[in-house]
Amino acid sequence: MQRLAIAPSQFQNQQIILTAEQQHYLSRVLRLRDGDRFIAMDGLGHWWLAKLEGNQAQILEPILQPNTELPVAITLMAALPKGNGFDEVVRYSTEVGVVAIVPLVSDRTLLNPSSGKLERWRRIATEAAEQSERQIVPTILDPVPFATALSLAKDKNYICVARGDSPHLRDCLQNKDFAGSGDSPNPQSPIPNPQHPSIAIATGPEGGWTAAEIENAIASGFQPVSLGRRILRAVTAPLVALSLVAAAFEDEKIVG
Repeated sequence: MQRLAIAPSQFQNQQIILTAEQQHYLSRVLRLRDGDRFIAMDGLGHWWLAKLEGNQAQILEPILQPNTELPVAITLMAALPKGNGFDEVVRYSTEVGVVAIVPLVSDRTLLNPSSGKLERWRRIATEAAEQSERQIVPTILDPVPFATALSLAKDKNYICVARGDSPHLRDCLQNKDFAGSGDSPNPQSPIPNPQHPSIAIATGPEGGWTAAEIENAIASGFQPVSLGRRILRAVTAPLVALSLVAAAFEDEKIVG
């Protein structure tokens, strides 16, 4: 059954007030007609069976779905690549299971994104969450300098580096001891505090991190890690790193 992400503000008295874009998507793209049913998801873990009624939809009943989320809350901090490469980063990282994406402006970042880019990334994340049957839609923050992002450190923090003798991320993830995990509420953080233990993964730009950036990350509690002997593109490294995390924790029950 088709899925549609709905903002919580669109729910009114067992009705969903559809936007013009959503009406077009349901009727023109999905070819649904009045009376057809679809799944409405609020991006916060709740799903409902809904019936299309013109420019609205009637909520029929809540749906209990199997948990599709990882038992760790992953925040991806990715340096912005040139061109439209960050579109791919957002789409694939959403499918893999991140809860938040922080676009980074690093010392070697070439892209200066407009406000329209941020809106596009959030739309891509919503579409990817619908397609992959995620229970939540990842939060995408405004682009920030890397030094600012370091203050968003989680329970475990890794910065991916291309060269050197850093341990492989896979090996670091073998130790799943998250004792004392679960972020204490931080009202200063724009990222929702997860109920699960949390991991931050930082990936660099074309040309890699500067030595100063790596030093600052280490001072902020980030562990340098390798993704292998090959040099990965700025749009490939996030997917490789997130896939390693997902593979390590997909079926795990973390004891804190």
